[in-house]
Amino acid sequence: MQNLDTAFSALADPTRRAILARLAHGEAGVMELAAPFQITQPAISRHLKVLEGAGLIVRRIEGTKRPCRLAPDAIAPIEQWLATLRTALTANYDRLDNVLAETNLAETERTTHDQAET
Repeated sequence: MQNLDTAFSALADPTRRAILARLAHGEAGVMELAAPFQITQPAISRHLKVLEGAGLIVRRIEGTKRPCRLAPDAIAPIEQWLATLRTALTANYDRLDNVLAETNLAETERTTHDQAET
């Protein structure tokens, strides 16, 4: 895939995400991909061109048809980037859990100490 910006830009459009979801079930032609949408075949072709440019799909020539399929390993760079974020978020939540646990412990000790003095 060329880069994450291009991929995320392509994924920003709900029609393109729907096309990718359909292609997750297997290869399909332009007309088959256009069927569920109330847009023209040329509009679908433009969406496919964006997806292809982002490296998310590949097309092959089969006579006059150009069937599309998901590109192998197209999502890998996105998954890698998300995994980095997931790791950072997990570390942040772990630190927050520790702070909350320490705060709760301190509060419990203070309450126990206050009750013992009364």
